[in-house]
Amino acid sequence: MRLLLTSNGLSNDSIAAAFQELVGKEPARTKVAFIPTAANTERGNKDWLIDDMYRIKEHGYVVDIVELNCSTPQEVQEVLEASDVIFVGGGNTFFLSYCMRQAGLFETLPELLKTRVYAGISAGSMITGQSLVLASQALKNEQAFQDEYYDEIGPSGRSAGESLKFVDLIFRPHLNSRFFTSVRKDILEDKVRSLDLKYPVYALDDMSALKIVGGNIDVVSEGEWLKIDPAGLK
Repeated sequence: MRLLLTSNGLSNDSIAAAFQELVGKEPARTKVAFIPTAANTERGNKDWLIDDMYRIKEHGYVVDIVELNCSTPQEVQEVLEASDVIFVGGGNTFFLSYCMRQAGLFETLPELLKTRVYAGISAGSMITGQSLVLASQALKNEQAFQDEYYDEIGPSGRSAGESLKFVDLIFRPHLNSRFFTSVRKDILEDKVRSLDLKYPVYALDDMSALKIVGGNIDVVSEGEWLKIDPAGLK
């Protein structure tokens, strides 16, 4: 698999170059299917979502939008099959998990990604890892997250905690962001200890990304990031 996991999309030249390298085609000949679904339950100003999509367009890529809630699983499949990149945006991670399951993506993405690039922003990156236990909603109310197939953290009746498990790590976006005050080194290390996690945690700020090809992980950063190894916290 080829993946680009970001907090904030194509937020700088280094991340944009890593994305281009993964794609391996000129932007004007690259079809990007953008999934904005996770943002649907977030209220208020959505400049961040508009900016995320505009940066992809600004770099010259051909962008189609596939909304999981407005399409049948077959329609979603057809759009993704016609794309070179599946780009999943941010928002509520637990709502995204539910909608991906309803659209059949837990079954179809592994095959699609044999020949396509997956790129994620925030929730779209977190869902690729081994667990959603460090997602913002879970950090605020970890007692509600008891079952990965159903939980009460997202919208009522439309919430799941299942992750795609594409990579052997846990991704945590927005390190040191003023909008996510619980995403700090000391707080995350305490959480990793208390939850007895088995996989390394990569916490990245909005200027950083993970470029993953097969089992190789490269950090692309013009900002700050950290790796928390649970074994090292014992």
